Amino acid sequence: MAEKGIALKKSADSDDNGSSYMADDFAHTKTSTSGAPRYHQANPAPLQEDEKQKERDFRKKLNQAAREVVADSIHKKVKLIVHRPDYDQEDQQEYVRLSKELMPIVQQLARKTLPYLEHELASDFSRNRYYGSKFQADSVAYRDYKYFAKKRPPSESPSLVVGLRVDESASMSAFGRLEAAKRAVIAVYEFCQLCQIPVLIFGDTADVSRLEQMSIFAYVDLDKPDASDRFRLMQIRARSNNRDGMALRIMAERLAACPQQTKLLISISDGQPKAMDDYTGSYAVADMKQTIQEYERKGIAFLAAAIGQDKEVISGIYGKERFLDMTNLHEFPAKLVRMIARYL
Repeated sequence: MAEKGIALKKSADSDDNGSSYMADDFAHTKTSTSGAPRYHQANPAPLQEDEKQKERDFRKKLNQAAREVVADSIHKKVKLIVHRPDYDQEDQQEYVRLSKELMPIVQQLARKTLPYLEHELASDFSRNRYYGSKFQADSVAYRDYKYFAKKRPPSESPSLVVGLRVDESASMSAFGRLEAAKRAVIAVYEFCQLCQIPVLIFGDTADVSRLEQMSIFAYVDLDKPDASDRFRLMQIRARSNNRDGMALRIMAERLAACPQQTKLLISISDGQPKAMDDYTGSYAVADMKQTIQEYERKGIAFLAAAIGQDKEVISGIYGKERFLDMTNLHEFPAKLVRMIARYL
């Protein structure tokens, strides 16, 4: 099957640091009695000049922060641009179509999860620990060795922040992987909204042009949450190559700076890293393993959700304890949300 990338096209008023922004006005969401979301039509008003400047400043901030993260790595010479994708009416319609059957499942999972979260907040003990003063017999079934609870200091409360990285390589266009990835991202985003979990969702691709060797797409950002971000997610595309280690490093650094107790970074990918000129094979694998080890020491938990033919390679890179086999694309969204709920 021939697989072609999609060339990026900049808008006329975009600068070197990324694509143009949309207004902050968004479509409000309501939930019908059937559980499916209903959306009012979004008619964003034109941005005023001061609002446009704020958006440009935010985009520049994202670019500057990302470049600083990789300044001391093997990616320091890679030309990077962070984009803030727009959305249109077609994206809204696609979101409604994809989310219609997902929302009842997500809402059910959230309803089951929230009581446990409330119990944790009220408890004097912090559960799911490798060691502690209290043995939790019901945790043995998970086989992750987190069988204990420890006394929680008065200032400590259970908390979680989630980062979701989406591989936007050209091969994602094959075998329904792109739509499966979008459905999974929608499920994670809506679950996090219902459970009030901060979430960071970036996509990435490489080698769009010689002047843009690495592209980051900031769909949902921790510093500027927006209800219309759900529609930006529909801009996820199958584009070009993938420079996984660089994307993981940028997102992991953002999560490491968060105050939450648990920091989870999930990578949705269908293949092994490959970018020009020589970011492939053992060189790329070594970079990814080094990045994972470095940021695990900073408290980041990594998970790799493999949805393609290279799942054995991905498992070898991340390690079996960090690997999720998502070969069944139909079960992918619910399975991923359940995994996040486990970290709560």
